[in-house]
Amino acid sequence: MENNNNEKLAVKNSSGRNRLMLLALLAFLVAGAVALCYLSLSKSRIYVEKSSLVAPATDLSSRIGGTLQKLFVKSGDNVEANEPVAQIGNDIVKTKNKGIVISVKNNIGKNFSPGEAVVSMINPGDLRVVAKVEENKGLSDIQVGQKAVFAVDASGSKEYSGVVDEISPTARSSDIVFNISSAREQQEFNVKIRFSASDYPELKNGMSAKAWIYKD
Repeated sequence: MENNNNEKLAVKNSSGRNRLMLLALLAFLVAGAVALCYLSLSKSRIYVEKSSLVAPATDLSSRIGGTLQKLFVKSGDNVEANEPVAQIGNDIVKTKNKGIVISVKNNIGKNFSPGEAVVSMINPGDLRVVAKVEENKGLSDIQVGQKAVFAVDASGSKEYSGVVDEISPTARSSDIVFNISSAREQQEFNVKIRFSASDYPELKNGMSAKAWIYKD
């Protein structure tokens, strides 16, 4: 009787060990598959941490100059084409296109010279992700038309889709990275990524971002 109990216990222990070994093997295989996928994905795309959302600003000014009499808009306002934004002297300053006001010089009574900006605005449709790519970090593998995804700090891990729209032919003059390992100055180039601003209305000018550009 005692022998039978010992045999059953041995079988039970063996079965438990086999189950643990199987679970360990499965965990190892899953970890290996994940690592392989990550390695493959890392090789297929270029990661750019230093990125931001930028749109070119349009400055609105008076052609004749004079004293700022009135302001009709404030920062953050949506404006339509041909909408008055300020009165300088007898001159009414108007928009040429619709967009968003990003800055206003609220200095009523100040004298503005001809051409001096009183209001600045952007067209949200002109927003681009500007990725700052170091010359030795995959710049040579980037081409116009390549798919890209990006995320902004304000939206956590949510990813947005885009396409490489422009690659700067010259380095950013003010941003030079010193690479200690090679003792050489590594320069950065702007790579612009186009996306549909109407699909992502939550994206704003000036947001910090990070981008991944697919090589193929």
